Amino acid sequence: MSWQVRSLVASGNIDKAAIFNSEGTSVWASSPGFTVAPAEIQAVVASFADKEDVKKVQSEGFHVASEKFITLKSDDRSLYGKKGKEGVVIVKTKQAILVAHYPESVQPGSAATTVEQLGDYLIKVGY
Repeated sequence: MSWQVRSLVASGNIDKAAIFNSEGTSVWASSPGFTVAPAEIQAVVASFADKEDVKKVQSEGFHVASEKFITLKSDDRSLYGKKGKEGVVIVKTKQAILVAHYPESVQPGSAATTVEQLGDYLIKVGY
């Protein structure tokens, strides 16, 4: 899975990324220095399972790599967050969770498209 992390970063729309199994219990690949704490990824996993009209993550935000993000989007597949002009795009596939950070210089839509397309590809090949 490390080539997927490299492809996200090589796109120029993402500056760091990590891939976890869908339960959030194992890191499959990660950019150097990008550490998502176990409690942080477990909160992400819980957000995908939350079926309330207003999810907890929508009212409280979430943390990635010790930074707090305000939730922009949260559904069964995707979780988007923003902190100032930077943000994160998280996409769940059948077997994986992609966590990608984009810097201030990247438009959120470009980052989301990049990560969502990799998510689509992984779903297509059974991941």
